[in-house]
Amino acid sequence: MIPIRDANPTSRFPVLTLALIGANVLVFLLWQPTFGTENEQTEFYFCHAEIPWEVTHRENLAQGGLEARQAISETFGAGAGAPVQRFVQRSCPNKSWWLAVIVAMFLHGGWLHIGGNMLFLWVFGNNVEDRLGYVVYPLFYLMGGIAATVLQVIVGPNSAIPNLGASGAIAAVLGAYAVLYPRARVTTLVFFFLITVIEVPAIAVLAVWFVLQLFTGGSELVAGSSGGGGVAYFAHVGGFAFGAVVAWLFYRNRPGRRARVAGTPNRPDVF
Repeated sequence: MIPIRDANPTSRFPVLTLALIGANVLVFLLWQPTFGTENEQTEFYFCHAEIPWEVTHRENLAQGGLEARQAISETFGAGAGAPVQRFVQRSCPNKSWWLAVIVAMFLHGGWLHIGGNMLFLWVFGNNVEDRLGYVVYPLFYLMGGIAATVLQVIVGPNSAIPNLGASGAIAAVLGAYAVLYPRARVTTLVFFFLITVIEVPAIAVLAVWFVLQLFTGGSELVAGSSGGGGVAYFAHVGGFAFGAVVAWLFYRNRPGRRARVAGTPNRPDVF
């Protein structure tokens, strides 16, 4: 199920959501070596993305010594410890592990990765921005990304694989949307034997998405591969839970901006 748009007009222009989309696209096109070699991209990810081992040890791999080599060997296989550590020592000796937690929210691993994330952010982010406001929304977005990182680190604390992507922060937006606008109609592209477009309640789309993340992440955890690369499912779960809880506690019973401004016509959605 891929959401295309929602029938939930906003009362003000979603400047921050568009700014976040713009920032992610610019980083992907102008800073990341998107058009570079695989080695260049790998070096970039190790030097700028969040790595669970670095967070739990509050130290970067380049300066982690024997413990870092052991974590690398456990992650990438026997014999990889020393070569990979020499690689990170040469490439990014002064990496800031805590700054990487924030930077990683604006990095992506490919065109489908950034395309899917930005689509979800646009469809659901403008209404959450409208409800939370220009001050709270960016703080909520960043905190959602941090919450996503925390849960992913908990399930794979010694992983030496770089984690990157805006999906954790965007998952927080999805969680808030599910609480604030559960009945909003979402036009969705569905792949089930045939490809079709249907309109369903937001809670149905987001519940299916969340259950899929939880089930797949749980399956990998049982199999012992939750920190082994690929999709960071528990980051999605952590971000979604954070967004849903914040919206439930602080915004569920608070009227939206349109309700507070009586008689003001709704501003149509941009697209």
